Amino acid sequence: MGNIAEEFLIAAEDKAFDMSHRNIINSSIGKYDLATEASIPRFFNLEHAKRKAHVVKWRMMENLDKILPEFEANFQRRGGKVIWANDADEANREILNILQKASAKTVVKSKSMATEEIHLNEFLEKNGIESLETDLGEYIIQLLGQAPYHIVTPAMHLSTLEIAKLFNEKFGTPLDATPEQLTLKAREVLREKYLQADAGITGANFLIADTGSIAITENEGNARLTTSFPKIHIAVAGIEKIIPSMADLDLFWPLLASHGTGQNLTVYNTILNGPRQPGETDGPEEMYLILLDNGRTNLLAQKEQRQGLYCIRCGACLNVCPVYQNIGGHSYNTTYSGPIGSIITPHMKGMEEFKHLSYASTLCGKCTEVCPVKIDIHKMLLLNRRDAVQEDLSPKVEKWSWAMWKKAMLSRKFTDFLGGKWKNMLMKFAFKKSWGKRRELPHVAEKSFSKQWQERQKGEPDA
Repeated sequence: MGNIAEEFLIAAEDKAFDMSHRNIINSSIGKYDLATEASIPRFFNLEHAKRKAHVVKWRMMENLDKILPEFEANFQRRGGKVIWANDADEANREILNILQKASAKTVVKSKSMATEEIHLNEFLEKNGIESLETDLGEYIIQLLGQAPYHIVTPAMHLSTLEIAKLFNEKFGTPLDATPEQLTLKAREVLREKYLQADAGITGANFLIADTGSIAITENEGNARLTTSFPKIHIAVAGIEKIIPSMADLDLFWPLLASHGTGQNLTVYNTILNGPRQPGETDGPEEMYLILLDNGRTNLLAQKEQRQGLYCIRCGACLNVCPVYQNIGGHSYNTTYSGPIGSIITPHMKGMEEFKHLSYASTLCGKCTEVCPVKIDIHKMLLLNRRDAVQEDLSPKVEKWSWAMWKKAMLSRKFTDFLGGKWKNMLMKFAFKKSWGKRRELPHVAEKSFSKQWQERQKGEPDA
């Protein structure tokens, strides 16, 4: 077992028995459940909407080589510039080149999982550029020096008291400050930063092929400020974010809002068509889009698992996953946590290091049930497990154990060679650690069915 897998087990056990953490997460997810229970039934035919979204994303992924150049041509027609990045290093270098050519020293960022994926903030800081998160949740965890805990709500794991203590240390606000007061303080600090920033960096929820547009959905308005005030706007988006046309937002925006936050629509929904045009009063002078691969084509090459690329990052599967609810987002040690992270990360970052995530599941199927684009998530987890075995990535002890088990199961005489007492001792010796110290091993009966049958019939059992 690799170091990353060992760290996962240690972190997972620590969080699973942290009652304070569990109470905070249960409270947050409870509020989410109430919101989604109110919003999702408002769909006239939810199943039809999900099937349609699945088919749209299927068509995009099957024709990605044609649809991305179409988007690029339309985006460039309005003065935008597209940069294709094969990996995180290439994406970071290209962003740095843009900023250095403009002598940019300060950057404001709106929430973006793609920039988290390439660790952009750390990279810019090492190169002398201040990068400030403007989403409140992202800003809080940036102050703490942490990674996002959740795809949609990055500071879900923190209580109001913990945030108040942080703001007291950083800004001198009262320890008993209310959430409203903390939000006002953050707004006060951040508002000046928009005016001073040399560049704004965002993600993109959707890339619209037929108009060459970028669609961003948010609840705080910080993305609009990030893309309006600075002279340069850089968007970073995975190649899978593409949808065919503007009309498809009528489907995807409500699906994303209802499954992500329990809203009919998020508060701010913005469509950007490139840099500021003649006669327009606001917007950047230059606009760039970094089209990020970073392992996505590895997943695209997997015919059975490429539907992992249909994900619209709503986070619904995290909120219903019993494993995520107990071990939290940071235990996964990867940008995309929960069920969706468990199926895409082994392909994007390497099966050998991250195959263990596909076993971090009860296979209850709830993630598949709630997915707004009908990704067969629990089946993908099983396929990843299959691939790990076929790629010969299982530890030797595990392979030997299963080989012995198979031999025993194929021979009744071999199975009955040891009595129940010896079998229980063998299981305790060989499997106790892997089974888990908080679970009791199954107890093998003293006499097998065949032995009991033999005694009843006074005959020899079949070999």
